Amino acid sequence: MKILWVKSDFLHPTTKGGQIRTLEMVKVLKRRHEIHYVGFEDPAQPEGVARSVEYCHRAYPIRHYVPDKASLAFTAQVLKGLFSPIPAAIYRYESEDMKKTVDRLINTERFDRVVCDFLIPSINISRMDRALLFQHNVESIIWQRRAEHGGGSLARLFLQLQTERMFQYEDRVCREAGHVVAVSPIDAKLMRNLFGLTRLSSIPTGVDIDYFSPLQTPRQMTDLVFVGSMDWLPNVDGVLYFVREILPVIRRKRPDCSIAIVGRTPPPEVIELARDPNILVTGTVADVRPFLWGAHASIVPLRIGGGTRLKIYESMAAGTPAISTTIGAEGLEISSPDNIRIADSPADFAEQCLELLGDGAAREAMAANARDFVTRRFSWDRIASRFEEILEQSPGTR
Repeated sequence: MKILWVKSDFLHPTTKGGQIRTLEMVKVLKRRHEIHYVGFEDPAQPEGVARSVEYCHRAYPIRHYVPDKASLAFTAQVLKGLFSPIPAAIYRYESEDMKKTVDRLINTERFDRVVCDFLIPSINISRMDRALLFQHNVESIIWQRRAEHGGGSLARLFLQLQTERMFQYEDRVCREAGHVVAVSPIDAKLMRNLFGLTRLSSIPTGVDIDYFSPLQTPRQMTDLVFVGSMDWLPNVDGVLYFVREILPVIRRKRPDCSIAIVGRTPPPEVIELARDPNILVTGTVADVRPFLWGAHASIVPLRIGGGTRLKIYESMAAGTPAISTTIGAEGLEISSPDNIRIADSPADFAEQCLELLGDGAAREAMAANARDFVTRRFSWDRIASRFEEILEQSPGTR
């Protein structure tokens, strides 16, 4: 097949879960299909376009300025969001150049399939009925959870307004799409119930088993580790929740408990946590594996989220036991307590951490179970083959 893949960014540096999922999928698909890729280029990250040869046959970089969240331009976009019927998280990526490029390519290149990767690029695709929508999240649910955990009254009102607009937009685009692919059966069920979808499939999340293969003698770095982009609100909320409400309970019995918070672009409130000598905030790292290998357990204390958390399967593949909230492990095919521990209150989460930190045999048994589980079921080759089957069965562009 000749496939046009449309996304809001390029895939390097690969720092976000959605980028990892897409990168691993298109690398496999490129072996058997002709991939053309349209995305916004970041002049500050030239490797994005330069390394696109790893996963596509031809790339079409589009210049588009997306304001930083600390800038006045972003504030202006938020104010505009009070009056626009389109959610701010979508319209800030609207681009006439991308619209024209996508239309031109569809009309001249005779693609067999068009993939809209995430909801965001849909604003630049005029005929979603001819596209497959790859939904890494149910965005309306994420915004609803953001509103539930919002700050002051004004912030919560804004988040509630954006939640309503996101639902209206997501509902319309999902109904228009030729086919929708979710990243878990739970997300598929949510979209079926929320939007009344019938042209809907799901694929599981995968992991690079060989890349994360554990070291025989890793260097111990911290007791616990959290891995996730720190410019993603659910991760920031989860880290602050853990440090403020769970860690103090752990430290009543383990006063020197240490944690590494690993992820790019930490905001000031996360950087401030490093004033504690037993909390390491790394910012961007070239390789997350040493931090996974060097911790007794990884934590996923998320209260907000959607889609699936690749970080859990990566932790399992790395041989590091994982402790998560129900929301943190939502959509994953896991089994507690065999290959993960699930806890939702601060007291229960702390208890699970203390149990694994204090019992080396339990850690080793759980780590072995978890790695065997993901090795047998969640290689990217297997996941990409399932996506390929869905593409072949979905509506074409001709």
